[in-house]
Amino acid sequence: MAGTNRWDHELIFELVDPCSSVLDLGCGDGELLARLIAEKQVRGQAVEADHKQVSSALQKGVAVYEGDLNRGLPEFNSKSFDYVILEKTLQVLRRPMLVLEEMLRIGSKCMVSFPNFNYRGVVEKLLKTGRMPVTDGLPYQWHDTPNIHLFTLYDFIDWITDHRVEIIEGFASRASGHRPLVLPADSTGAEEVLFLLKR
Repeated sequence: MAGTNRWDHELIFELVDPCSSVLDLGCGDGELLARLIAEKQVRGQAVEADHKQVSSALQKGVAVYEGDLNRGLPEFNSKSFDYVILEKTLQVLRRPMLVLEEMLRIGSKCMVSFPNFNYRGVVEKLLKTGRMPVTDGLPYQWHDTPNIHLFTLYDFIDWITDHRVEIIEGFASRASGHRPLVLPADSTGAEEVLFLLKR
C-alpha cells in the first residue's frame, strides 16, 4: 500500500537489475513497479484482479491490465521477462501451483513472498487464545480473510524440491527489516519469507 514501509518492496527493488524487464503479478496499486520504472528504468508490465487497484496503477503510469491469475497467463511467451514478481498473493490464489508454474515458464527469475503460517508469534497466539490469530502481518478476522491456502516455509521448500526449482536466494522478515534466510531457525522465526527462484 502506498505510504507504508514494505520490507519486500525494498528488497525486490534492491534485487532487480536496472533496465531489465519485470512482470508484476497482483501488483496492487502499482507502487513497486512505478518506482522500478522511474528509478531503475525497467520495462514493466503488470496484472491485477481488483478494478480500483488497476485504476490506481494506471494513474501511476504502470502498464497494467485487469486479469485473473487463476486462469494462467497464456498471453505471455516463455522466458519473455527477466523477472516475474508475486508478492504476498500466493496464499489467496485458488490455483497457486498453476501460477507458480506460469511464473517459472515466463520469467528467467521469479520472486515470491508470502506469510509463514508457522511463525511462532502466530502459533503461540493460536495456542494461547484458541482463536485464529490477528497480527500486523495477518490483519484479518477468520470470516473475512482472503487467505485460503495456509502453508509454511517448509511446505514451500517441499514444493521447490519436488519440482526441481533452484533457490537463488532466500530472505526472512520479522518485525522490521530483513535478513538472509536461516534454517531451521526461520521455520518458526520468520514472519514472512521472500525467495528468488529459477528453473
